[in-house]
Amino acid sequence: MKLLVEVRGLRKHFPLRGGLFSPMRTVKAVDGVDFAILKSETLGLVGESGCGKTTLGRCILRLIEPTAGEVYFDGEDILSLDKRKLRAIRRRMQIVFQDPYSSLDPRLTVRQTLHIPLQIFGIVQGDEEDHILGLIKSVGLENEHIDRYPHEFSGGQRQRIVIARALAANPEFVVLDEPTSSLDVSVQATILNLLKRLQADRGLTYLFISHNLEVVRYMSDRIAVMYLGKVVEIALVEDLFKTPLHPYTQALLSAIPLPDPDVRMKMEPPMGDVPTPIDPPRGCRFHPRCRHVMPKCSDVEPELVEVEKNHLVACHLCKH
Repeated sequence: MKLLVEVRGLRKHFPLRGGLFSPMRTVKAVDGVDFAILKSETLGLVGESGCGKTTLGRCILRLIEPTAGEVYFDGEDILSLDKRKLRAIRRRMQIVFQDPYSSLDPRLTVRQTLHIPLQIFGIVQGDEEDHILGLIKSVGLENEHIDRYPHEFSGGQRQRIVIARALAANPEFVVLDEPTSSLDVSVQATILNLLKRLQADRGLTYLFISHNLEVVRYMSDRIAVMYLGKVVEIALVEDLFKTPLHPYTQALLSAIPLPDPDVRMKMEPPMGDVPTPIDPPRGCRFHPRCRHVMPKCSDVEPELVEVEKNHLVACHLCKH
């Protein structure tokens, strides 16, 4: 299949101002990430809160500027583009934010919200009204909703509007930043099914960011596991759930609640707390919490390499 998105050595460091007698420090939110996404594929990105998932997604779209690295979209390095060229390619890349309440302007109706991307990118050649009605119909809303304001909708309906706004530009690639985490469970299912249907109908490529492993399992073709600014494992969905290789991935899977109270967890949770991204551990960043730590883990940072077919992991244990 064709490669659509490729990320190489991507870093995003946020400087922190020091005090009068303390030096300036840096938050290493994303610190050397490599992965690729195939056209029409869904890559799930999972990890604990604060591991850098959202920052990574926004860096790929240049909503925030990366500190270093390369991002290729359809073979073109988007980090080297000027504003004019970036606007042209940005039409092909959109994002659905986590919170539909804050991502919509409360002063704009649905019609006005969908008109803005059409105007910016000059997409509609014919009747704009028909185009907007087609958009809201595609996400499960009715014609009568077109002149209503965000406060007149439920959370699930607002997220449908956000999805319609992202689709207005006819994108090829969409970053889904925890698009259902703020919704009720019953509504989550309808939004996830909507996203899968839209992907099939439009041939979309997704980066699906979430901390919910079961949701990612349902949505994704492959899963990338992120820990403290690093991607530590990438595999096909079923391979990751059947044979997780990295100790952190194993710990994440052990945390999934089981419906049977008599079934005990096979894997033990990691030790200690997540280190700060201001001063991450040397070597493997997971080694202070790992139950299988070896001497080299505290000194040598493992590379993300393929240890089985289509299964990449950054762990000394897996290559020992």
